Amino acid sequence: MSASKHQESDNVRVKHSLHTKEEEFVVKRRESVFQSLQKLKIHCSQNKVPNIALLSSGGGQRAMVGLLGSLVELDKAGLLDCMLYLSGVSGSTWCMASLYQEPDWSTKLETVKDKIIKRLNGPAVSWGDALAKLKKYYYEKDFFSLTDVWAAMVVTTYMKEIDEHSLTDKWCQLSKDPFPIYTLTDKQSRQGEGGDPWFEISPYEAGYSLTGAFVNSSSFGSQFDNGSKKKQQPEMDMLYLQALCGSALAGEDSKEFIWGKIQDFIKHVFMFVQYVFSSKEPNSPPAEKCYQVLMELADMNLRVLNDKDPSDLDQSIRTNLNELAGGKRQLIFPIQKLNLADKEAAKLYMKQYTEDVCNYLSQFSLGPFDLFLSICKCMALWIWGRNYNFLHKMTDESVPSAVRESETRDFEDAGLLLNSPYFPVLRKERNIDLIISLDFSEGDPFMTVRDVAEMCKKLKISFPEVNIPSEDVEKPKDFYVFKGPNAPTVIHIPLFNVVNCGDDVETWRNKYRTFQGPYSAEMITELMEVSGKNISNNREKLKEQIGAFVS
Repeated sequence: MSASKHQESDNVRVKHSLHTKEEEFVVKRRESVFQSLQKLKIHCSQNKVPNIALLSSGGGQRAMVGLLGSLVELDKAGLLDCMLYLSGVSGSTWCMASLYQEPDWSTKLETVKDKIIKRLNGPAVSWGDALAKLKKYYYEKDFFSLTDVWAAMVVTTYMKEIDEHSLTDKWCQLSKDPFPIYTLTDKQSRQGEGGDPWFEISPYEAGYSLTGAFVNSSSFGSQFDNGSKKKQQPEMDMLYLQALCGSALAGEDSKEFIWGKIQDFIKHVFMFVQYVFSSKEPNSPPAEKCYQVLMELADMNLRVLNDKDPSDLDQSIRTNLNELAGGKRQLIFPIQKLNLADKEAAKLYMKQYTEDVCNYLSQFSLGPFDLFLSICKCMALWIWGRNYNFLHKMTDESVPSAVRESETRDFEDAGLLLNSPYFPVLRKERNIDLIISLDFSEGDPFMTVRDVAEMCKKLKISFPEVNIPSEDVEKPKDFYVFKGPNAPTVIHIPLFNVVNCGDDVETWRNKYRTFQGPYSAEMITELMEVSGKNISNNREKLKEQIGAFVS
């Protein structure tokens, strides 16, 4: 793949069609699906083979483990080989990334599953390795954001590895697996600034699902001008892709959690800095004092987020900066009475304060200190997933003008807009007949399918009508089918339901929250079993719905 990927045009492609390589894959995959259907005694001609997309929602490690358990049972039922596409959001993409490390993983899923679970139950990535990876991101790319921090500090905590493969690395060895589609959202478009918020990344190309504007996946993040590449950036690795897709905390209500993580990270580096500089002369670079200011800055942000008075930290920061400046004037946000009761004013105050402190400290270059300054600036500006915009200065008017104007775009977890990857598979050119939706969402298990039905109405995209009995929200069943004229059939499967959990649905929901530490070995085993039951209990129903397309 590494040789062939550079033979493809590096120019932007604007067209409502599939990449030629994906078209070729679909032809071959449909042949193998045909053989699989025969084994299941679902007989049809080759031109009647249904196109089936398996969708997996977000939900952190709950989605990651839940998808793995579901796939194992689909494999046992002989149904996995009937899937044309596998698409995920957020935590589900963590599972996909682990699977697609292995050539033809679907032919040896039991072995691959054991390998993944062994890793999840194994030792964590060391602070030193995580920091080294973070530094690599910082120094190798033109843009650095909280997504890089999330990759090195958080994704590694759950996945227990630093996956430096690229999406295109091994794809030539994965001819027997469903075609993978990873999904994101364009932040500016999501926030109503115009354009297409639905973004997809496959082994061949990355781009806007509804607009039909794409670039080779290996060139995503590189600089383009009017559709032609100007400057190559390193191809993103799978660790970064998992952070890009799985950055649900990019919502601003997560700042306390992120500041806490950053504070822990700075403390670990600070201990190392103290050791390194302990034997230096008194006039050596003021490393300890600089790191002390950063730690207090993180602590001050946390205080304000928790409505606590940070005045002692403010005074300490100013004192330390005054000593670093040798008594000279500092350009720092002026002292004022911080009104913690006015949340918006306090937020704006800390944004400016954090920027000012970082700008002042930027004159010191001490080991990884500039890296941590950049992290704090990203926190102040809340920058996630910033990359060059490959549609910059495009003259093609089929591309929304709002997208063409900006040099950069910010990409985030698609779950912030819709927690299931419907829109890539709803592209007409993919011609999907049946969607199997595995829903691992926290809370209302029908929110995604209801929301997508409403969105499709507005966008004039064919989608079946969705009607859910009100009592099913608290006591969901394990299998729902939605059908409509000229629309794909949708099978919706909530993770926790009255069939696999009995009367304990809420207990299971509380046990497996989205934001909690890595699951224990026992929790992983239990969740694999529960998610697997949703497939094993419904084998015949799944076969029946597939058979409906060929009868």
